[in-house]
Amino acid sequence: MITGATKNKVDAIWQKMWEGGITNPLDVISNLTYLMFMRSLDEKELEAERLETMLGIEQNHLFPKTYVNDRGEEIPGKDIRWSSFKDKRAEDMYRIIDRFAFPFIKTMGDNSAFSKAMENATFGFPAGKPSLLEKAVTGVEELLADFDEHIGDLGDLYEYMLSKLSTAGTNGQFRTPKHIRDMMVKMVDPKPGELVCDPACGTAGFLISSAEHIRDGYGDDMSAEQWDRFTGADGNPQFSGFEMDQTMLRISAMNLMLHGVDAPDIRYLDSVSQKNNISSKFDVILANPPFTGSVDVEDIDKGLRAIVETKQTELLFVALFLRMLKVGGRCACIVPNGVLFRSNSKAYRELRKQLVEDQKLEAIIYMPSGVFKPYSGVSTAILVFTKTNAGGTDNVWLYNMEGDGFTLDDKRDLDEKHNDIPDILERWASLDAEADRERTEKSFLVPKQEIVDNEYDFSFNKYTKTEYERIEYPPTEEILADLEDLNAQMTASLAELKKLLGGEF
Repeated sequence: MITGATKNKVDAIWQKMWEGGITNPLDVISNLTYLMFMRSLDEKELEAERLETMLGIEQNHLFPKTYVNDRGEEIPGKDIRWSSFKDKRAEDMYRIIDRFAFPFIKTMGDNSAFSKAMENATFGFPAGKPSLLEKAVTGVEELLADFDEHIGDLGDLYEYMLSKLSTAGTNGQFRTPKHIRDMMVKMVDPKPGELVCDPACGTAGFLISSAEHIRDGYGDDMSAEQWDRFTGADGNPQFSGFEMDQTMLRISAMNLMLHGVDAPDIRYLDSVSQKNNISSKFDVILANPPFTGSVDVEDIDKGLRAIVETKQTELLFVALFLRMLKVGGRCACIVPNGVLFRSNSKAYRELRKQLVEDQKLEAIIYMPSGVFKPYSGVSTAILVFTKTNAGGTDNVWLYNMEGDGFTLDDKRDLDEKHNDIPDILERWASLDAEADRERTEKSFLVPKQEIVDNEYDFSFNKYTKTEYERIEYPPTEEILADLEDLNAQMTASLAELKKLLGGEF
């Protein structure tokens, strides 16, 4: 989550670029993103140099000793680093970035997901205004000084910039807050070597959270082969993501590279279209797919329509997850609340039935409506299930999250007193103990048969028990007597007031 002070810094840079002639908001976002990436690369290189000095062990370096651009011009690698050019004269800075630093980042990772995403990228600062680039570099330096320890927040910065276009969320796409992503990742627990996918990856937040989870939880015990799978060096990347927005693809590739995933499978793809024929490949799927609208029936992959006959995107994506998972694969995905209870469409009920009868539905986390503010107040839930194709649902764990550690208004300020996430993770790790929980609690287990009896309705209110406090009221005669007494007191007080005022009424 970014603060108001950070937003003010973004606004200030945005205004300077607007005044300098870069008036297309998408161009502003793209060019600021490239500058942020250049600075983050330099920070990563500085860290490698510090480790090399401290440990005496040679580290992998991002920058070459000498860089030759496509014109055959040569420059020392150190000169194309942010720490080198950020304090140069405006004209020299422009020449270095335009002719060397930007071409360098475009071609990083030959034929990689990143280089493919950057293939058509252009440097958008006008040649006649080097001072504009200098102002932008200075602004980005001040902005990212707050983020040196939180590289993953580039996605939050991007999302804030996108919100300024008034286009964020128009297709039901909302960036999932990091603390929600991390919770979902911990629940499905991706492990070394397991293939992880987000078919609607946006800025790659779920993939980054998964990479951090694997590295922090299992990194010390990972083999060389597992590390090669992690980085993508073995040609069979551990992390895959699909997206239909070219700018988001670039953000995804940049973010993953900054987190040690050099060669992920990130590509431009409409996941629910006929162009996606991936089946039974992934061990883990984590996603927050588009919620709204429908797609052209002719474009929908026929295999998905065999799972659920619909053109609603929220249903098609859940069907897609089932198809793309291996048997035994786990999924945690966010869905709008309508998926849980809508009954006016056969497709909704059939999908819920399939999760219960044909797969292993394990948990439903009901989230408060403010989680996606300020972009949307939509009510959502998290479905956690395992693909079995043979049933296995026994008891489904329901948890009614009332707070996520932030206020549920548009400000989304820190609110540590109202945070159910630690409790969710603690209880998830000991589900057997949930069997004794009362239906008046935030969480409890519901037997499969009860869900079947409720016609596969997943609404929390179908299963919770509300306790009503009995209030005893006095007899009517006593209430009337009290009212008469009160009226007499008011009459006496009014007479006293008239006497004090000399009877002038």
